Amino acid sequence: MRRVSSLVRPLAGLLIAAAACAQQPVIRVSVTLVRILATVKDPQGQLVGSLEKPDFEVYDNGVRQEIAVFERRTEQPLSIALLVDISGSTAKELKYEVDSATRFLKALLFEGNERDTVALYSFNYEVRRPNFFTHNYGPLEKSLRMLRADAGTSLYDAIYLAGQDLEDREGRKVMVIVTDGGDTTSRSKFHDAVEAAQLADAVIYPILVVPITNDAGRNVGGENALTTLAAWTGGRVFTPSVGAALDTAFEDIIKELRTQYLLAYYPKGVPLTKERFHRLEVRLRRPELRVLSRNGYYGEAEGDSGSSGARISVSPERTTRQQNHRQEKQ
Repeated sequence: MRRVSSLVRPLAGLLIAAAACAQQPVIRVSVTLVRILATVKDPQGQLVGSLEKPDFEVYDNGVRQEIAVFERRTEQPLSIALLVDISGSTAKELKYEVDSATRFLKALLFEGNERDTVALYSFNYEVRRPNFFTHNYGPLEKSLRMLRADAGTSLYDAIYLAGQDLEDREGRKVMVIVTDGGDTTSRSKFHDAVEAAQLADAVIYPILVVPITNDAGRNVGGENALTTLAAWTGGRVFTPSVGAALDTAFEDIIKELRTQYLLAYYPKGVPLTKERFHRLEVRLRRPELRVLSRNGYYGEAEGDSGSSGARISVSPERTTRQQNHRQEKQ
């Protein structure tokens, strides 16, 4: 009996410990690093590229995270989706837009990282991709020179398709959108476009070549959509005219891409909500500076755990969560 009793005591202890652990709403899952590209500017709007890791704080659903990866002026390769609006209203300006875009590509591909690549998309009533991601300037320039304007503006469809192509790319991912107006013919909705960009971890830089107008004046809704797309992904909107101002917009984008910070972390202690979308916030210890970064990512939701008070704790292993999320939508 003593022998049985000596075996029961440790077993009972294990059961008590297991029960205690079960009461703790902590779930261990596998996840990739959450990556954030950040651009920092001073009060005069000048780029700041000299900050250190302690200057940044990252919050996931309100919980501060430990930054596991920090790169200043990161040289991670770029995958840039260049989206060019060839709707009928761009006919007069298209030649000038193409000229500026070719100069942008030449500066990017000839002077940057040899692993940087660009894919070209054109959109009117439909979306076409003349060139998949390549470092070869020649085919890109040829395709740009062959663009012709036609009716319709399927902006959201173009963003959605570019996001799908960018999602599995390594390194930094960016969309540069050259357009003169809001969406008119997409099957995709605004939310679909935003989600595709967020799932791809892509930064969006819209270049609004001329003010969006209609018979009643400025199309505030169309312009606000572009502004929101940029703000939620960590980019910004440019509003140049064609010519030198458009060249400057492209040059500023290259400068920002070459002065980006890369921040990455493994989520820990993050409270789950019913939404898969996790709110991200990047703060700086120097309050006079301003940071541009994406506002969130798609991760674990409350229903995934079966516990309303759950928090997420992760191990640094890969998962196909984003792929599963897309399959669920389909």
